[in-house]
Amino acid sequence: MRRLALRAAILLSLFAASPVGAAIRYSVSVAHPEQHLFHVRMTIADSGREFVVQLPAWNALYQIRDFAHRVQNVRAFASTGGGQALSLAVDRLDKQTWRIGPRASEDGTLPVSVEYAVYWDELGPFSSQLNKHHAFVNLAEILMYLPVRRAEAVQIDYSDLPSGWKVAEELAASGGANSFVAPSYDALVDAPVEMGAFSEFRFEESGAHFRVVVDGKDWREGQLTDHLRRIVRYEMQLMGGPPFAEYTFFYHFGPSAEVGGGGMEHANCTAIASDSGESATSVSAHEFFHLWNVKRIRPQSLEPLDYSREQYTLALWFAEGVTNTYGAYALERTGLWSRRQWYDDLAAQLQELDSRPARLWKSVEEASLDAWFEKYALYRRPDFSISYYNKGQILGVLLDLKIRDATQNHASLDNVLRAMNEQFAKRGRFYRDSADIQAVAAEVCGCKLDEFFSRYVSGAGEIPYADFLALAGLRLKSSGRMVPDLGILIVHGPENSSIVAAVEPGSSAEAAGILEGDVVLQINRESIPRNITSWLGGHATGEILSLRVRRDGTEREIPFVLGGRDVRMYEIEEDSHATKEQRRIRDGLLHGTTD
Repeated sequence: MRRLALRAAILLSLFAASPVGAAIRYSVSVAHPEQHLFHVRMTIADSGREFVVQLPAWNALYQIRDFAHRVQNVRAFASTGGGQALSLAVDRLDKQTWRIGPRASEDGTLPVSVEYAVYWDELGPFSSQLNKHHAFVNLAEILMYLPVRRAEAVQIDYSDLPSGWKVAEELAASGGANSFVAPSYDALVDAPVEMGAFSEFRFEESGAHFRVVVDGKDWREGQLTDHLRRIVRYEMQLMGGPPFAEYTFFYHFGPSAEVGGGGMEHANCTAIASDSGESATSVSAHEFFHLWNVKRIRPQSLEPLDYSREQYTLALWFAEGVTNTYGAYALERTGLWSRRQWYDDLAAQLQELDSRPARLWKSVEEASLDAWFEKYALYRRPDFSISYYNKGQILGVLLDLKIRDATQNHASLDNVLRAMNEQFAKRGRFYRDSADIQAVAAEVCGCKLDEFFSRYVSGAGEIPYADFLALAGLRLKSSGRMVPDLGILIVHGPENSSIVAAVEPGSSAEAAGILEGDVVLQINRESIPRNITSWLGGHATGEILSLRVRRDGTEREIPFVLGGRDVRMYEIEEDSHATKEQRRIRDGLLHGTTD
């Protein structure tokens, strides 16, 4: 009885402390971080006699990941107004929904507290992690919400931080220590959190304020600042200034970062995981451009957000792929890449698309719809899918070339992005997937683009790369080559394991007895390389390899012959006989200029 009375007193003190301005308040405790449990308390004023809460089924990735399976021990307590806190019924309605109440009292204005714990220990930027070293949180992965009250202002507090830890979050401070406010649940969960003994520095560029939060080693502040300055200066100038008061770059650097590596865009920040500061530069150029393309220039099909189920869009080729186009443009146009590096990157994109047989029947719009299949290893095979990042990046360049050619280099894809920003983002409107992209591009171009979009965007027509590149006085050289191939697809599994997700039929790996589901422990008695493609570059077809795997609890060594596959290799070079007009288009493409 004494423990219950003490708990009631604590709950009532928390109710009394709830801020006037936010009827919904979250408190997140990271006590005992070695247990990997976020302890969450959600306090709701004016809840009524009963209400429903949900936890999102997806966030950060276009994958249903059912975060609710990580939840433990959901409980609810209500204030009676008479100095007591009483337990309320908690009924699970489906995999991600709970009904709280009803309470006996008719007075639904008194606060209710919902408490639970959520287990996370996975690398960011797409997941959340809590351990003795630090915490990184995508808040949609741990915070429940009231479906009918997502638009209300909210407050969040972080407590029980280990000694030496601090909190970084790109939200307005509420006045208390480690306390922040947001205008809505959606705004709250679009601001990830880093907690720990991280490094931090700031800089200003073109009148905008930037903060850099870094967890890990192998980075240099001077170099990182220089690269970021160039990127943000160029992209802000391109798009007409910053749409934010302050922007934060969250970085996780370290050799294990590649397992969860990549970047995730947010309204006023980005979270990036990389194995070094050097390799983070290209990700930063991509993610910062998402400030406009995705976060503000946004397809109608992704609005309003529905956290409970898949949300389909045809426009990821533009939202992600054309953002790739501008990530590469930013690197070349700021001098972080040479023009040779830009040519090589584009050639590699052509080679990647050409290597996937699925390009002959799957359009880039269909690939956008199928983003929700990407968690399945079979779908990622070249005969099942293409990447909307990859083909979208190519289409961005080709559309740029087409516009420049049609306008004698008086307009470009840059004008399309700026027009989309003016017509949609700045007016609070969302565009109709590919239809409005085509309409705006045609307006900028002053030409019809029906064939381009029907053949290469909604259709799966083969792209005449050489014809497009010739518009800028560029030549495409191709050659066949045999490259080493393991004959198996290795993916990352639970607890950073490496799993055989697919075995190529007829391969030497299949003949040797390697099976789907085998846990790969070593290759040639060494740890699994982080980049298997690069590792294979140092080996030759016909070489004898040894794979150590675990199957059904037993380890075994499997020798097999390294196979090979034919690939089409591309190289882009400048045509020394290019006309003056072609050279003008090429210079405009590389420098981001028009005549």
